[in-house]
Amino acid sequence: MVMKSDPFIPVLFDFPEFFETERLLVRAPQWGDGAVVNEAIRESLEELKPWMPFAQSIPALEESEIYARDSRLKFLNRTMLNMLIFHKEEGTFLGCTGLHHIDWETRCFEAGYWLRTTCTGKGYITEAVNGITRFAIEELAANRIEIRCSGRNARSAAVAERAGFLLDGILRLNALGLDGELHDSKVYAKVRGAEF
Repeated sequence: MVMKSDPFIPVLFDFPEFFETERLLVRAPQWGDGAVVNEAIRESLEELKPWMPFAQSIPALEESEIYARDSRLKFLNRTMLNMLIFHKEEGTFLGCTGLHHIDWETRCFEAGYWLRTTCTGKGYITEAVNGITRFAIEELAANRIEIRCSGRNARSAAVAERAGFLLDGILRLNALGLDGELHDSKVYAKVRGAEF
């Protein structure tokens, strides 16, 4: 007879709310983080607009604070793990990373990321993606970590490749882009027993 184990309850699963890399502090959102997020979105709107639904217009400060508070609650509920990226020494807010589309039963996660325009080209986002990957493996017992991006988003795909994710495949014309056109989706992944 097979005994069924107790069900996993994500909200009771304890793990750290932050991690550090060589140059970065990456942490869960807090009340009051909306101001720095808002400033970065305003600065980076044109670069983010083709890919990020939240960057279709300049957000009000209140909207960014709602995002920060909602992200905090989702982090505590373990339904979405948005995290903010800061420069360790300077304290500057650089952007966001996190784990989305979480399947706790199979321990599969999708990593996402964006970086403010003035901080691109310095390797910060690759460092953050490597950090969130280690966090998922070491703290969350991940079996699979995915990165998905539009087939037209060469910069996002380059981050996945620099971070050692392998291209699992391309889903042809499967997603409606923010430009109203159908886009291919690139699916990159790292899986336990192969890439880690």
